[in-house]
Amino acid sequence: MKKGDIIEGTIEKYSFPNRGSFVYEDRKINVKNALPGAKVRIRITKKKTGYAEGMVLDTLKASPYETKKPVCPHFYECGGCTYQHVAYTNQLRIKEQMVKDLLLPVVPELPWEGILSSPDPLQYRNKMEFTFGDAEKDGPLTLGLHRLGSSYDILEIRNCALVRPAWNEILKYTQKFFRDHKVSFYHRMQHFGILRHLVVRQSFADGGILVNLVTTTKHALTEPKAETALRVTDGAAPSKETGTGEEEGLRNQIIEELHLPEYVAGLVSLEASGKFETLTSHSHLAGVLYTENDSLSDAVKSDSTTLLYGQDHLMEEVLGLKFKVSPFSFFQTNTRGCEVLYGKVREYVLSVYDEAVGNAGVIYDLYSGTGTIAQMLAPVARKVYGIEIVEEAVEAACENARLNKLKNCEFIAGDVLQKLEEIEEKPDFIILDPPRDGCTPKALAKIIDYGVPYMVYISCKPTSLARDLVTLQARGYRVLRACAVDEFPNTQHVETVVLLGKEK
Repeated sequence: MKKGDIIEGTIEKYSFPNRGSFVYEDRKINVKNALPGAKVRIRITKKKTGYAEGMVLDTLKASPYETKKPVCPHFYECGGCTYQHVAYTNQLRIKEQMVKDLLLPVVPELPWEGILSSPDPLQYRNKMEFTFGDAEKDGPLTLGLHRLGSSYDILEIRNCALVRPAWNEILKYTQKFFRDHKVSFYHRMQHFGILRHLVVRQSFADGGILVNLVTTTKHALTEPKAETALRVTDGAAPSKETGTGEEEGLRNQIIEELHLPEYVAGLVSLEASGKFETLTSHSHLAGVLYTENDSLSDAVKSDSTTLLYGQDHLMEEVLGLKFKVSPFSFFQTNTRGCEVLYGKVREYVLSVYDEAVGNAGVIYDLYSGTGTIAQMLAPVARKVYGIEIVEEAVEAACENARLNKLKNCEFIAGDVLQKLEEIEEKPDFIILDPPRDGCTPKALAKIIDYGVPYMVYISCKPTSLARDLVTLQARGYRVLRACAVDEFPNTQHVETVVLLGKEK
């Protein structure tokens, strides 16, 4: 066997995140996007000692799990969804088994409580980042998502099934608008062009939509940037709120060259036409933002953000608490699903806290984002400290605590490892909700050193959780309860929640 060979096989095993495998000539063959029981023809893309990797060329026999017609017309080309052709009950079974397969070797006597479903399998996302590019080399401007298996080709998205219908109308309008005005997209390898991303967020509390257009400045690699805030109201010309006259002039020039007043006016008209409304969802345009990003990476970042229309934030509600969501702050992308997730976290905390004392003492909420978990636990704690590295998220958390009239929450901006040293009051309970790669070894060691009797670990990547559980168990903690929560229906992603207790 060598790279480029074409072989056939039936998927025998399936593992996180969406990798099937079979044995061929005594060698394990890993195949992405192939479900158990499917017979596939693949091309070998990589050969290593003991295993190889392949790409599906054709499905010769469908998996028994493939019993449903995808709702989205883009499913077989788009890399966003994994399981639209699988009934939702079977999606849950697949995800639950993948998590258990990762955790059982680490925790043989796993106290497993199953998987909790999302209230909305479709149209559940409150945020998505769409990319400008082309569907083929030198093709017309395209706005959408990356094509399956490609880092460059952009698939035009017109009817995404994971978002509200209003978003699809915004995407179609935006693509046509900038095509008509012949504005180029940013070529991230050659570092030229203008349009980068369109970020859409929506409140599930009131239906408000925040549209954020992300571009280069066209002076990106040669001109200094201006920090200023300009406002366009109802499609009018921008007016300066802060900044020098020179900065205002540069910003106004860029805004006019990109036809942004006209773009905003078109979005307002689109809403007025009634295309945002459906029988099942209420949507309205809450605000439009323009973000300059001249970084070389493909991530959505802000060098400067300008409010063009309406408001620069959304208001969301989770478990009876109000949250102000700013353009770049982290918030769970499935609002109703995160109520299920956070409800389970609260249940785990309440199941072990010291009722004789009347509260759970001092709680550390590490990697706290906009402080959702911290504020949810504030009523049962004497004090909650949240640590988050994104300053904007910390500012939002402080404001949200004021909105919810919570006086026992304190939020700190910075790296968890460094900021833990600055808190004099030691924790009685720790909540861990780290990024996908889990805790760094030094941060995890510091957290364990506190010796708190209980922790709750929330993980969006079960492989990272399994790795960290090895360390936690070696240092005297054991898993008391564990479950999965399906925050991302129709995709391979899944959240896992674990309650840990210190052995006495």
